[in-house]
Order: sequence, then C-alpha cells, then structure tokens
Amino acid sequence: MTHKHYDYLIVGGGMVADAAARGIRELDHSGSIGILSADVDPPYTRPALSKKLWTDPDFEWDQVPLNTAEETGADLTLETLVSALDRDERQVSTSDGDVVGYGKLLLATGSVPHRLDAPDDDRIIHFRSEDDYLRLRREAGKGTHVAVVGGGYIGAELAAALVQNGARVTLVHPDDVLGGATFPASVAEVYEKLFVDAGVNLIAGRRAERAMVEGDGIVLQLDDGTAVGADLVVAGLGVSPATDLAEEAGLDVEDGVVVDAHLRTADERVWAAGDIALYPDAILGPTRVEHVDHATASGRTAGRAMAGAQEAYQHTPFLYSQVFGVRWEAVGELDAGLETLEDWIEPGASAVVYYLDGATPVGVLLWAVADRTDAARAVLADPPATRDELIGAIRP
Repeated sequence: MTHKHYDYLIVGGGMVADAAARGIRELDHSGSIGILSADVDPPYTRPALSKKLWTDPDFEWDQVPLNTAEETGADLTLETLVSALDRDERQVSTSDGDVVGYGKLLLATGSVPHRLDAPDDDRIIHFRSEDDYLRLRREAGKGTHVAVVGGGYIGAELAAALVQNGARVTLVHPDDVLGGATFPASVAEVYEKLFVDAGVNLIAGRRAERAMVEGDGIVLQLDDGTAVGADLVVAGLGVSPATDLAEEAGLDVEDGVVVDAHLRTADERVWAAGDIALYPDAILGPTRVEHVDHATASGRTAGRAMAGAQEAYQHTPFLYSQVFGVRWEAVGELDAGLETLEDWIEPGASAVVYYLDGATPVGVLLWAVADRTDAARAVLADPPATRDELIGAIRP
C-alpha cells in the first residue's frame, strides 16, 4: 500500500480533468496536482471519436490526445478505480489498496454507459472510449453489416459515420421517427431523411433486448420478438452520471452531485464538475449537462475555484451534433413533449426552434444555423414579451 498526498486531487480522467488541471495552473503554477483515472488512456478529445475522425480528412489521430500531464505537470495515474472517499481524513482509497490524500478534491467521474444484455465479444461495442473507436475502425470494413442500437446523438453520429465509410448500417431506435423524442415532427422528418437518403436501414419504434453470438455473426433480439443479424453491433444507449462515490461519501446527490454556483459541494474542500454536477445555471436554473462544452467550461471553473478564484460558473453550455454535413446546436432543454415554435429560415433546410414551458422559452434548437448560441442564450435569459416576437429574433 502506498500513501501519496496532493494539493489538488482530481478523480476522473476525461476532458473535465484536463480543463481543471489547466484552470489550476492559470493561478497556481507550483501546487501538486494528482489525477486518478479509471481509463486506460490519458485525457483526450472524446467528441472526435464519433465525429471528426470519421469525416474530416484533415483531422489526424495525433490531435486526439490532450497532453494533460505534459502541459500541466499533473501526476496522472491510469487504470485506477477510486473505491472510497473519506472526507474527514481528506483522502481517497483505490481498489488496489492505495490511499491518496488531498488538500482540495474535484470529483470528475463522468458517466457510465448503459449496456445491452450481451456477452463479452469484440464484435459487440458499447461505444465510449478510444479503444472502442479503434475496435470499430478495425472491425467495420467496407461492406461490413453494422447494427447500431440507439437513436440519440451518439448512435446517429456513428450510423452516419459508418455508412459514409462504406459499411452497411441498420439503425435500431425507439422513436416513430428518428429524433422524434428530441425534435418537433417537421425537423425529425428532415433529420430522418438524411439517413434514408444515405442508405441507412432504419428500424423504428423498437428496442434491442439482447445481443447474442451466433456462428460468425451477432444477432440482436428486439422487443417485438424479431431478430436482426449483423457482423458487428455498436450500442449508443445513453449514460447515467457516476455519482456512487459522492453518494457513499455522504455528499448531497439528486439527479447529480449538488454544487453551488462555484461548483463546490457542501464540503468546502470538495468540488464536482462535468456530467455529474447538478449546478444552478444562471439562465436555466438547476441543471445537469452531459456535453463537451460543459465539460471543458465547468472543469476550468472548478480548477480555478480550487486554486482560489472567487468566480461563479456563469456559462450556460450548448450541445451540438453533425451528420451528413448538417450541424445542429442547442441551448437549454430539447424535449419534443414540450410545445414548440418553429421559425424556418429556409424551408426544409435551416430553422430556429423554441421549446416552450407555457409562454416561456426553455430551450432553443439551431438547425443548420451556425454561430448563434450566444443569441440563443440571450433569448432564454431575457425572452420577448410575446411568443410572436420570437419569430425572427435569431437569424444567421
């Protein structure tokens, strides 16, 4: 058993950890930083795994690593699971039996992907990591039949990337129309057509119950009893925040780890950022976000706060996705169950969609409308007096 101590300890090894270490270094150039990561790989640019690495020929593999340890001096320990947090002793324990003390602690444990009922097989990939990307690249050659499970933005991005790289793709998703749980019907129809026109075979309104190895292939069993055979299965089924460590340590956990405007928990020496943080957004109120813009912005703010900055987290994050050359961005809540107001700029091609709670906009979708997230934030922060005034409020 070893015992180390760091002025700043970060539990989690993703983009939040990288941003936090850099935030610390903006104010404290010499304090010791430790990063304990369960991952095999150092922090890297995760969105590239389902986006640029497939579709941008100018984006190279050497642009993926973030070079956190080299550029911040952090002591990075990989393949290390933190099993317990003792807040009284200001230390964490690892599954290897090591104990690591801290002056200040950041919980950046991220999310855990939802999994299919499936055996451990290289041809069944729950897409999340660099290794998952490399396996998918290796296995999904031209003509390979890949069944993608899940119609969220990761599943959709992967289906688009795979078909554009020569694979035969079947996409199994639970909505009547692809994107139907997120987008209003008119946008979802445009979205789905992109996939149909590209040759993706869509199986709508179905969930995969399990995946099984049969002969040289994989068989997906769907919830209506039908089966889908494929050479390879890729699951993008969403995630849940990894809050167990915080909860077991007695921190306040609701939908995420409850933090204040400075991303600090009720324990004055413990912060939380990224996917797990339930924070008071300046515009949206209590919010938890699972996207890269929030990961980097909240990580930097938490790091600076740990190093003494008295700065609130004022950034309302945006999310984005891109398939078949069409990019969408959004701020706030996207839920097709809400009332929506559509402002088409070019019919069938570009639009601003407002998601309304009563008369109040709570989310803005920018469909093929670039660089207007600040305008979307402004509308959410100070909406016009009437809904009619929303039409034309945001333009390219």
